[in-house]
Amino acid sequence: MGVLFRKTFIKTDINSCWDFFSSPENLAKITPPSMEFFIREYDGRKMYEGQQIAYTVIPFAGFKVKWLTEIQSVTLNREFVDLQIEGPYKIWHHRHSFKEKNGGIEMIDVVHYKLPLGLLGKLAEKLIVQRKLKEIFDYREKVITSNFK
Repeated sequence: MGVLFRKTFIKTDINSCWDFFSSPENLAKITPPSMEFFIREYDGRKMYEGQQIAYTVIPFAGFKVKWLTEIQSVTLNREFVDLQIEGPYKIWHHRHSFKEKNGGIEMIDVVHYKLPLGLLGKLAEKLIVQRKLKEIFDYREKVITSNFK
C-alpha cells in the first residue's frame, strides 16, 4: 500500500482553516486546473460524517474518472477522514488533521492508497502515480499558503 504524508503550515486561525476545508466546494480551488475537477453530486452542506460527494476528475490526460467519496469521520476543528467509495483506486483513505501551532495551523495529510491490477498497479504507482500525487499536493500547498496570508 502506498502512503503519502504532507505537512503544510497555514497562516490563519483554526476557525477560518476549518471553515475552508470543511466546505467540499473548496476542493476545486486546491486541485490543479488541468484535472478539471467537477462536483457532480453534493448536498450543499458543510462536511459531516456519512456525507457523500460525487465528482469527476482527469488525473491523467485523456483519462476522465468518476469518483465518489464518503466522509468517514469528523472531529470539529481537529480532523476528518474521507474514503473513496468508487474511483480509480482500490483503496483511498485520506486523513486531514489540523493543529494550532506557532501562530497558525499545521495541517497534516496522510493518504493510504492502493491501486487495482496487482503487479501492473504497483508498476503504475512507481512510474506515474507517486509523481502525480506529489504534483497535486505541491499545487495544493502552493494555493493554500498563498490564499492564507
